[in-house]
Amino acid sequence: MENKKKNHSKSDQSSSQNDGGIYEIKIKGLLDDHWGQWFEGMTLKHQKNGETGQDCTLIIGPIADQPALHGLLAKIRDLNLILVSVRRLGSKDLRNQKKGRGQKQKKAAW
Repeated sequence: MENKKKNHSKSDQSSSQNDGGIYEIKIKGLLDDHWGQWFEGMTLKHQKNGETGQDCTLIIGPIADQPALHGLLAKIRDLNLILVSVRRLGSKDLRNQKKGRGQKQKKAAW
């Protein structure tokens, strides 16, 4: 018998690895809006962490692909920020984010 392996093309692998999307990255502490420049113009939003009650900053915005996500995470590491979570937002999450935009956001210096 001939043992045939399934041939995965590069395009199959790259399409699954390079899918962009809207991401929410939660870090510990409060960052001012000017930090948005460090994060390529992404939106910064403040919230209390429900699990610990600590102040957190959400960094929300589009990320083109996995290498871009890893680059952003490297910036967070290099700035010595504490990463709490990373998640890709679905359409339901995006609708909830838009509803929450009317809430006042507090500014605080780090």
